[in-house]
Amino acid sequence: MLRIADDRDAAEQAVHDDKTCGHRAGVEGAGLGLDELCRLAARDMIAAALEAERRAYLDAHAAETDERGHRLVVGNGHAGEREITTAAGRVEVAAPRVDDRREGHRYESAILPPYMRRSPKVTEVLPILYLRGLSTGDFAPALGEFFGSQDGLSASTVQRLTEEWRVEHDDWSARDLRKLDYVYVWADGVYVNVRLPDADGAQDRLCLLVIVGVRPDGRKELVAVSDGHREDTDSWADVLRDLRDRGMTAPCLAVGDGALGFWAALRQVFPGTAEQRCWVHKVANVVAALPKRTHPQAKAALRGIYTADTREAAIDAAAAFADEFAKWPKATAKITGDLDVLLAFYDYPAEHHKHLRSSNAIESTFATVRLRQRVTKGPGCRDAGVAMAYKLLDAAQDRWRRINAPELAALVRAGATFINGQLRERDETDETTSLEERAA
Repeated sequence: MLRIADDRDAAEQAVHDDKTCGHRAGVEGAGLGLDELCRLAARDMIAAALEAERRAYLDAHAAETDERGHRLVVGNGHAGEREITTAAGRVEVAAPRVDDRREGHRYESAILPPYMRRSPKVTEVLPILYLRGLSTGDFAPALGEFFGSQDGLSASTVQRLTEEWRVEHDDWSARDLRKLDYVYVWADGVYVNVRLPDADGAQDRLCLLVIVGVRPDGRKELVAVSDGHREDTDSWADVLRDLRDRGMTAPCLAVGDGALGFWAALRQVFPGTAEQRCWVHKVANVVAALPKRTHPQAKAALRGIYTADTREAAIDAAAAFADEFAKWPKATAKITGDLDVLLAFYDYPAEHHKHLRSSNAIESTFATVRLRQRVTKGPGCRDAGVAMAYKLLDAAQDRWRRINAPELAALVRAGATFINGQLRERDETDETTSLEERAA
């Protein structure tokens, strides 16, 4: 409660300071262009927020004193001015300092951590641009004018940053998974348009094998990002074996598209994990096998299958689809032949169905990357591509929200039975049957 009160007070004070800052920026920025005005306003707003943050910290610990009655936490002027690259351009900031004399305590700003030179959003844009086809040497000319300076955007700086991400990815890829648990996982092979040499020296697109999981508390979390070279069984098996060897428990359900490589590997490594095919991919595949004039009706019919209230209703809708489009057996077979794995989500909570019907958790993160068709002018670095993809996903997962009804994920992991999305309560008949089965 104290922290909430502190944050509210800091916010109120920041609003009061903003009025003064806005007036100062207006006077100082008279006659300047819009971009420069934005930069000046951003500078003053950041300064006000940093002061409010320090004031809240000092007020929260005002009662802590030493034996002489002197406060242990006091303001200590400002650090030297440094330039921060933000979305508003280069901004000069002099961070307020705090002298915290309590043993084991140190003040660090959450807004402006020590040594920060770029805002998180600016840092995040670098891997996005690389994966969308911009060479590292093009960052400075492409972004320098936008940010007002090319400092920190040179090819050597970006390469040094990439090396840091590569080390971070290597450490993350070796982490112990014995204390982590994933109830559901989404898997997808993501191709990005960075030309990379394959084993024979030919230019090939980077293929990323990505797995995202759901923890028992409903949180989504990045599980694996690996260079797959291609979406074959061996590549996926290597990823899954590595996860298993590091202590990962078999998930209850895996969601992915129809790529045979992943499913064959899953059955080898985690044979007890149920399979759910992605409906987004399936609908696209079915529609591609139909004449264009039938697409609206086909999409509506397919939606009627995966949004049905029960498995039985979904099966009836699938039969109706097969009858309506019987003239195109290749299209209907894509549904009728995979119906079991397309409707597996009915064995899980109804609140989770919208999450389990597709691999959108991965698809949405890479949507802007996949939209770009132009590739880099020359061969890229495979390790750099993987490291930047990891950094992109690592930054994105901070914005992922929990699945609906997160408390039900723990029930799924505990083995609870769901029929058509509804929890089936155990009764005395179930207990009697279970005892008889064990006795037999």
